[in-house]
Amino acid sequence: MTEKYKVLGQYIKDASSETPDIETYLFVREIISKYKLGIDITSKALKNKMIEVTTKFVFQDKEDNKKKAYFEMNYSTIIKLIDKISSKKELEKIIICDLQNEIYPNLERAFLNLLHDSGYESVKFSKKVDFEELYKQRFS
Repeated sequence: MTEKYKVLGQYIKDASSETPDIETYLFVREIISKYKLGIDITSKALKNKMIEVTTKFVFQDKEDNKKKAYFEMNYSTIIKLIDKISSKKELEKIIICDLQNEIYPNLERAFLNLLHDSGYESVKFSKKVDFEELYKQRFS
């Protein structure tokens, strides 16, 4: 954690796992390693220098298969800014990069639990999400 903010709480705001039928389940179980993880990060200012940051994970098949499962989780984190933030860019780096690196172990565990509890025990994320790189891509 940095001294610029403090995490006040984190929780699963919404989670969804959709596998329509047994045929889809059996098909998806064989190809789930080809599913792609999408990430979207949004924030909302609250009172008293607090911000709600929502990190949305979507795990889905990007191919043109008729049988698909769909997984989504919105993970909210409430932070309080401690130090004065000098620019919008500095605040964006805290939200997109610093905070995400801090909460990622909890976020990944919760999302993998959703996938595993949905019957897809073999799913693992081979590498950690590089939030530093995501932040750089946003400004390039």
